[in-house]
Amino acid sequence: MKIDAAMGATQERLIKIGVPGLDDVLGGGLTANRLYLVEGTPGAGKTTIALQFLIEGAKRGESVLYVTLSETGHELRGVADSHGWDLSGIEVREMLPSETALEPDEQYTMFHPSEVELSETTLRILSDVDVIKPSRVVFDSLSELRLLAGSSLRYRRQILALKQFFAGRQCTVLLLDDMTAMKHDLQVQSIAHAVLRLEQISSDYGAARRRLVVSKYRGQQFRGGYHDYRIERGGLRVFPRLVAAEHSAALTQVRIPSGIESLDALLGGGIERGTSTLFVGAPGTGKSTVAVQFALAAAQRGECAALFVFDESIHTLRTRCESMGMDLGAHIDAGRVQVRQVDPAELSPGEFVHLIRLAVVESGAAVVVIDSLNGYLNAMPDERFLIAQLHELLSYLGQAGVATLLVGAQHGLIGMQMQTPVDASYLADAVVLLRYFELDGEVRQAISVLKKRGGAHERTIRDFSMTATGLKIGEPLRNFRGILSGIPIPIDGVQPQS
Repeated sequence: MKIDAAMGATQERLIKIGVPGLDDVLGGGLTANRLYLVEGTPGAGKTTIALQFLIEGAKRGESVLYVTLSETGHELRGVADSHGWDLSGIEVREMLPSETALEPDEQYTMFHPSEVELSETTLRILSDVDVIKPSRVVFDSLSELRLLAGSSLRYRRQILALKQFFAGRQCTVLLLDDMTAMKHDLQVQSIAHAVLRLEQISSDYGAARRRLVVSKYRGQQFRGGYHDYRIERGGLRVFPRLVAAEHSAALTQVRIPSGIESLDALLGGGIERGTSTLFVGAPGTGKSTVAVQFALAAAQRGECAALFVFDESIHTLRTRCESMGMDLGAHIDAGRVQVRQVDPAELSPGEFVHLIRLAVVESGAAVVVIDSLNGYLNAMPDERFLIAQLHELLSYLGQAGVATLLVGAQHGLIGMQMQTPVDASYLADAVVLLRYFELDGEVRQAISVLKKRGGAHERTIRDFSMTATGLKIGEPLRNFRGILSGIPIPIDGVQPQS
């Protein structure tokens, strides 16, 4: 459920900005006939948003105007060509200094440039507006007006005059500010009806993370906080921050079997829809394979499953499943199982959540597998943000009736000194532990269920193996103690048996 635009204090018409996801952040769009500020450092995407805003208006048959004080029309067309856009419906006005401004005879002697150039520029802009009568206008950028004004008082009065001028002309105005001033100027923020700030954060490795925040929006309820966005061919796309409380729904508890009777018995009949299950253990113990088994069982029932793989290629996943008799490839080809390989260096957390939502909403995924939390952690700048966002994601999937399977790899291979890089056990509704242990000169595997909120489950530790015919869950290992330590000890003199 999106934010209801009618909840705002004003009941005025909202116009679409033309940027996917941004209207949702803004509570439905921009209030018409107001002045807005879009600020961000060079390269953050201000010009891209502005062009999308004007293109959206042109598509609706509106008259639109782009006033550029820093870029040439040729440069704007270059930006449009990179996105595959046609600017034929947009009026572009260049307010750049002419070449004659470099000649000595053209230099001002009696007057300060701000007393002449600002007035000339303003008059040219206003005359064009009276002729074109646009309903959408973009000014790029305010830095030039700020320099022409010379003082903060003159600059503020100029912006107020522009606001008053457009207020009576049924025009929605975007002011772009590249924030190149030595000191962050709050003059325009206090005047603007709403303020959008674009940020780009360069990491030590991988692509820069881009995010936006709405600093203020008078009379309109909007989605606060930071929202990731991406600039790609076709424009800027925003991924609104997920708020699970907006998607609550009543659910009926239904168990989902794995297709392996002994595994379902261990889990008390299977896992429940709307719950999350964490498979944790050392690398190679079979965590991913068990999770894939549930996705495969869902596909065999005619349902859709979505796998988001961080640590393994799709080719390797298919090959590994085929070697164990798990016909995952056929279900992938049929579209019943969707596999997305995730590169944490290139994908922001907000975009990752967006992909999961698409799998649930558009494809109807009943089972979602995230393999692994270690890769997910690498996509986040700080662990505390991971926990908060993961909690929101699991709550959303739970309310959507999706069975979520999480894979977490522990550091180490055997013994009691196993460490987990991120502790999500308290968030998950069920925790399944897989461990190596030594027996009869062999390295074996064990599986047990440590926690399950959905109902009763076995407390036993069972033998576990991956064979050419699939997963095998053996009998409970009752004649030993210390299995989870890695070196079991026979009880009452009972000798180990293979």
